[in-house]
Amino acid sequence: MIAVVYSGSNYAEWRLAIKDKTIATFKTQGINPYLHDEKFIIQLLNKNINLIHHAEEIKKIYFFTAGASSITRREKVANALSSFFKNARVLVEHDVLGAAIASCKEKKGIICVLGSGSNAAFYDGKKIKPNNYGMGYILADEGSANWLGKMLLKNYMNETLPEKINKKFAKRYDYDRKQILEKVYRQPQPALFLSSFTDFFIENRDDAYIKALIKSGFNKFITTYVTDLLNEDPKTPVFFVGSVAAAFQDYLHETAAESNINISNIIKEPINNLLNYYSSKN
Repeated sequence: MIAVVYSGSNYAEWRLAIKDKTIATFKTQGINPYLHDEKFIIQLLNKNINLIHHAEEIKKIYFFTAGASSITRREKVANALSSFFKNARVLVEHDVLGAAIASCKEKKGIICVLGSGSNAAFYDGKKIKPNNYGMGYILADEGSANWLGKMLLKNYMNETLPEKINKKFAKRYDYDRKQILEKVYRQPQPALFLSSFTDFFIENRDDAYIKALIKSGFNKFITTYVTDLLNEDPKTPVFFVGSVAAAFQDYLHETAAESNINISNIIKEPINNLLNYYSSKN
């Protein structure tokens, strides 16, 4: 049995399979080595009945997660997984590589992640070319759920939201300035709070202000990262992965076209493509 996992900061998608037969499909809280230590990861694994039940049967684990940008962080996850799945060989890699394999398999491409966070990279068909992107929700994450939430909250507190959207936001969330600042600056994992407003954007996607804000984030992402990556080889296909890219793919295609960029494909959840890829190799 193999386990294939694709994790963001908010949640992780799990698939357990034997050859081409899927045994279990479920979600857990996200596992991010930048945010979580080995003790937390092991405790999380011990709460899931599927994992407890199949722990000894799993022989290989392919784990792709946000925050796994260094050997130390990957080892942190690998050590926790190895202590729980005692019979398994464990591979831990960055979520961008998982997105690349799900999108391109073994062909080259420019891989763009737009979910709770954002990132981009050049994939040569085997590995991700290192870059200085992926600086997180404070310094980067343009176009992501984090970035959109941050802009929405900032304009709400500055009282610059259009009246219609301001009323909808206040009615739905009932946050005052003090509560927002508390959640952002004093409570743990503020990125999870900032990325929690995606449903509000989806529900109001046709509003002119909301559409402009979404496209502004996409434009910042494309001009900051994708344009530079395409300079290496302008004919390289461009792929997007993630919940935000999928939810607003019409706006994403529109924004990319304005920069003369054609998007080859958009995948909401790469987990199923990853499962198919690794099932074929086991």
